[in-house]
Amino acid sequence: MKKSIIILPLLVIVILFRMTMTVWGLDQKPFFDTTSEQKGRIHVEKNEDAIKAIPPDYHFVKQDTFTVAVAPSDPPLLFYANDAKTPIGSEADFASAIAESLGKKLELVPIPWVDWPLGLSSGKYDAVLANVGVTEARKKKFDFSSYRQGIHGFYVRTDSPIKKVEKPEDLAGYRVVVGSGTNQERIMLRWNDIVTRENLKPIALQDYDDSAARLLAIQSGRADVIVAPHAKLAYMALRDGNLRKVGTLLAGWPDRSDVSVATRKSSGLAEPVTIAINGLIKSGVYRKILEKWHQEDEALDVSETNPQGMAEE
Repeated sequence: MKKSIIILPLLVIVILFRMTMTVWGLDQKPFFDTTSEQKGRIHVEKNEDAIKAIPPDYHFVKQDTFTVAVAPSDPPLLFYANDAKTPIGSEADFASAIAESLGKKLELVPIPWVDWPLGLSSGKYDAVLANVGVTEARKKKFDFSSYRQGIHGFYVRTDSPIKKVEKPEDLAGYRVVVGSGTNQERIMLRWNDIVTRENLKPIALQDYDDSAARLLAIQSGRADVIVAPHAKLAYMALRDGNLRKVGTLLAGWPDRSDVSVATRKSSGLAEPVTIAINGLIKSGVYRKILEKWHQEDEALDVSETNPQGMAEE
């Protein structure tokens, strides 16, 4: 018993150390440029159509600057560079490209994710790029410009016999890891209702508050499948080499919930941002940004203003 108590914390420490080494560029082969300079960042020319669409009466938080709130968390979306203060990641690159398309300088404002609605409503920033999914409830208070598919990933260990997960029945009888209180947990509970109504073996959900504990559960074989935001799992699979994707899931299942730039309701800024994103898609810059951060599976064909969102429950 004493061995078990000692081994579990040690495994967690090893996983966290490995994550830190790679993210901060201390590993021998880092997957991303983690420097604050971001010399490989793609720059773009002004998009005159987007600039013309900015309402004459719209006042940016700072003159000639596009002020964007971001929520540093995990790679590859938004995390701190090796100076421990500069936000970098795919969302920082998208914010930069949109700002340049609008003919503005960029200022990133790091915030806790939960603070974005109040900060945006009160005019602290012009927009939010913080992995915000579109819901019908949020559309009543904010405008949105989609820039990524909102999808979750199903991942297993590379030696798992599971080949694909496309529908609830594919998970019947398996142990599935989810984050406690997350959207993934909500969806998996509904999937479990479906399989139990069909008299199949129930889905054994394992919910954890801590991301390291979720990762440990799948890597140690105590769980069969992990479901989480696709970008994070794709990064972990690339980094560790011991995870394999077996499926994806709409983040708002059964509805769409595209990840979008949020702006103040009826401010008039959403349409210029949408035009800017579509310009990036047309020029190929959009896909290059996604490929740089290994998120090409989340590409959209077109950006929409206030697209369909996850329905209210």
